[in-house]
Amino acid sequence: MQHKLRAGAPAGAGAAEVYDEFVHLVRFLTAGERAHDDALSLAQHSLLGYIARNPGCRATDISDVFGVNRSTVSRQLRSCIDAGWVEANSGPARLGHPLHLTEAGTTVLTETVARRHGEVRAGLAGWGEDDIERFTRLLRRFRCGVDPASARTPDQNNGDLSA
Repeated sequence: MQHKLRAGAPAGAGAAEVYDEFVHLVRFLTAGERAHDDALSLAQHSLLGYIARNPGCRATDISDVFGVNRSTVSRQLRSCIDAGWVEANSGPARLGHPLHLTEAGTTVLTETVARRHGEVRAGLAGWGEDDIERFTRLLRRFRCGVDPASARTPDQNNGDLSA
């Protein structure tokens, strides 16, 4: 069912409430995992997920796809390498080093994804299938509304919801 907007009525009459809910959700996503000593930050989770889907990728590839400065990627990579989750293989320095997850990296990513999926399942407990499908459609619609380019670009996760 389509809802019609009244002429002149702001599309975001409830924008403050929506924004507050997103702030709470983002805080949970970025800080909530820290309760587990071995948990990945959201940045580390995204980084390891990308490397898992793209073995042999380089920091420059990640920087381009994520739309962040290479120094940001390098800083996050350094923490992941130091933790033993990522290895940087030798390669031409000008191209950057091919990146791969270690066994420990695969394990911590798998465990983090399982915890995150569990949190989502808990949040959706008692919801009907129709509610979940509608919620997913509305989230996608919202994402495309705030980031129109995301509707035109392919999913960088290739449909993988783990990161």
